[in-house]
Amino acid sequence: MEYRVLGKTGEKISALGFGCMRLPVIDGNMKQIDEPEAIRMIRYAVDHGVNYIDTAYVYHEGTAEGLVAKALKDGYRKKILLATKLPIWNVENRADMVRLLDEQLNNLETDCIDFYLVHALNKQYWSKLLELGLLEFLLDAKEKGKVKHLGFSFHDNYSLFKEIVDGFDWSFCQIQYNYLDEDFQAGRKGLEYAWGKGLGVVIMEPLKGGTLVKKLTPEAYDFISKASIQRTPAELALKWVWDHPEVGIVLSGMSEMSQVEANVKYASESSKPLTAEETKVIQAIQQNYRDRIKINCTDCKYCMPCPSGVDIPQSFNYYNRAYMFDDIKGALFWYNRISKASNCSDCGKCEEHCPQNIPIRERLKDVKGLFED
Repeated sequence: MEYRVLGKTGEKISALGFGCMRLPVIDGNMKQIDEPEAIRMIRYAVDHGVNYIDTAYVYHEGTAEGLVAKALKDGYRKKILLATKLPIWNVENRADMVRLLDEQLNNLETDCIDFYLVHALNKQYWSKLLELGLLEFLLDAKEKGKVKHLGFSFHDNYSLFKEIVDGFDWSFCQIQYNYLDEDFQAGRKGLEYAWGKGLGVVIMEPLKGGTLVKKLTPEAYDFISKASIQRTPAELALKWVWDHPEVGIVLSGMSEMSQVEANVKYASESSKPLTAEETKVIQAIQQNYRDRIKINCTDCKYCMPCPSGVDIPQSFNYYNRAYMFDDIKGALFWYNRISKASNCSDCGKCEEHCPQNIPIRERLKDVKGLFED
């Protein structure tokens, strides 16, 4: 296993972290974790050098933290750094934050959580939590020794990410990043900005929830299979993320022992840079997906703000992603978090400022047709 220092935390972290969101389950029931197999997988990873275990209050419908506690018995807790997250959806006041943290400490059977994250921050919850005293709660929890390092995970746009990074003395952050998500959410700009501020950067979704392994286009598989040095799709995707010096650790949500074994092996060579040929293969795959884009929006935001409140660039982004990845349901999940295309009043002001000459009003009707009708 290879290790990196995770930003200002100063902690020496394994290149691979074990994400406990996709543990093996029985009969497809996410709440019913296959405990013997999950424990075997986690301990195998730790025995082979993984020293960062990531879980959350909501994973596996509230059962993951308890499973992790069982896996970390018999001396395993001392071998690792433990991360979990404050479930912001369950917070209505400062007392809720205190109660939930204490519950998590009890679930995990530990006195201190090494890495404590505010889970899945976005614009709505960031504003709400600030009003409820989030930052004071975090500082108090750290002063009392309940948590060691403070961070946040993130699912929104770059401008908000930058605001959050600048809004508190965080030690680390967790963002989604892979070779098809360079410009999605925080993206490469967020990665570089956080690193420049000294934050340790934890990467989630390096395989895009399995898309970069099992759901690539036929053309993408063909690019990979024709390379002179054979890499599995998973290995190629992980190597791409590790090839960024700003990345501290890459989390993988592993659900089978074979995945643990393979990823541990890949992580043992995480410092080896991509070859020129591997870079070309990934660039070819990226272009293959760009060719599926329906609306040529560059996210310049000249069309914003919309008088009717429509988030035009994001609407187009999610519409494009639905076609790029053949995943309307996944794109709809994100689309439902923004102001809808159906709010368009047909005023046309956006089109006066669009340098791409996109017929925005007509394309918003396409977005509405896909996601709302």
